[in-house]
Amino acid sequence: MKRESNKSRNTTHELLVTRFRNISVIGDGAMATVMAILLCEKDISVRMWGYDREQLEQIELAGENIKFLTGYRLPKNLVFEPDDDRIMADADLIVSAVPCQFVRQVFERLKAYVPEGVPIVSTAKGIENDTLLRPTQILTTVLWGNQATVDEQRAMRFAVLSGPTIADELARKLPATACAAAADEQLAKDVQSTFNCSWLRVYTNTDVVGVELAAACKNIIAIAAGIIDGIGAGDNAKAALLCRGLAEITRLGIACGARPQTFAGLTGLGDLVTTCISPKGRNRSFGERIGKGQNVEAAQRATESVIEGFATCKSVITLAEKYCVEMPITQAVYEVLFEDKPVQTAITDLMKRRLKAE
Repeated sequence: MKRESNKSRNTTHELLVTRFRNISVIGDGAMATVMAILLCEKDISVRMWGYDREQLEQIELAGENIKFLTGYRLPKNLVFEPDDDRIMADADLIVSAVPCQFVRQVFERLKAYVPEGVPIVSTAKGIENDTLLRPTQILTTVLWGNQATVDEQRAMRFAVLSGPTIADELARKLPATACAAAADEQLAKDVQSTFNCSWLRVYTNTDVVGVELAAACKNIIAIAAGIIDGIGAGDNAKAALLCRGLAEITRLGIACGARPQTFAGLTGLGDLVTTCISPKGRNRSFGERIGKGQNVEAAQRATESVIEGFATCKSVITLAEKYCVEMPITQAVYEVLFEDKPVQTAITDLMKRRLKAE
């Protein structure tokens, strides 16, 4: 039997052809930048838009995103487009790479120019305060109002790209994996082929609810992981946190209609592990500062980027109450962040909870 050559195996990903040739990236943060870099290197026509025109111009002039992804030169074929109407013109795919709490604000501004029928890929990880909507739900309601919640055809045009994807490591082209999730399996496959490359292997999933919930909740557990690092609680505590944290995330996901196996995959366990152990993770670093004694306001100021887990914590607590799901770790983080509960008291209360089976 003839064996497949190494060359053949190693170039399989390069043979994947995407139907998307003109892509508009909305956002100018680290993830937006690294997505633009990846797509440009695949010879796709890419335009990048930022909410702040002046900041976008600074990125273009510098040839790198000094504020959010310093040290990486941007491709010469990347086009910077500050105009709201022109960024959407001729786009056959839109990448929404803005933090969850800003998705509504950004697309309220852009919605008049979003072409009908063009798919949108979201990279946001969070749950909107007050509405408790996931990123793709926010996009749906902004673009089409409440009627869109029952419009399956329109809902089918949204996808999510998520997983253990630290922007700095992606920019360095270190091996990584991600998941393209969409209710429309063909759209998931199209997004997969668009973003898959030699250093990013992309899988597919149709559980959008599970993927988005896992992405949102893991940031809260990452804050707890940082607190553990900050107080020097040790590796046993970190392992317990990851296991029990994943358990409560999964409980919430099942209550919301997600598939339990999603939380054992890349967008659940995979992203959780990366976020909780990486020294580069914003949420973990924020938690570590709190563990070392900084107050919440000071820890926020020390973090230049958006701390998604901070805002999302409020939403998840409300969501857990709505579905009667027990989330003790998330509750403890909430009490530390918003009720000034001392870290050691929060940990002691967790350890003294009623004994139960695993």
